[in-house]
Amino acid sequence: MGAIADALMAYARPLLEGTDGSPEEMQRALSLSTLCYNLALVPEDKREDALAEFRSKGGMNEEQFVEFRRDVIDPMIRRHEAMFPGLHNRVIPGALAARPATATPAPAQPQPRPGDPYPGTDRYAPCPCGSGEKYKFCCGKKGR
Repeated sequence: MGAIADALMAYARPLLEGTDGSPEEMQRALSLSTLCYNLALVPEDKREDALAEFRSKGGMNEEQFVEFRRDVIDPMIRRHEAMFPGLHNRVIPGALAARPATATPAPAQPQPRPGDPYPGTDRYAPCPCGSGEKYKFCCGKKGR
């Protein structure tokens, strides 16, 4: 497996180890792991709304849900924060106050090549000449 798949399987390991090994139980553990992974990415102030929606769809009473959250969801969210700390320090667009002081400036725009008929054009956008091709395959080709 690749590095990302290995990391995701390492994240899901506690839930996978708690199964009886049957395909149904393994699938349930992976689905629950995915749910917890996604919940961990939801900002904390919005997480309660997502959990309330999950509770209503999960068919659990309040006591069952509190126990499930305490024993499964909250530990998996803490595990996510420990395993993937970079995902929890994201900068939300427009939230300048949340931006870390060490944030790197946006990369400079690429400099146009000499003789480029449309300087500053995004290479992956449709070509301004109207050919219907991407700029990089049309007027943006080297030597054209």
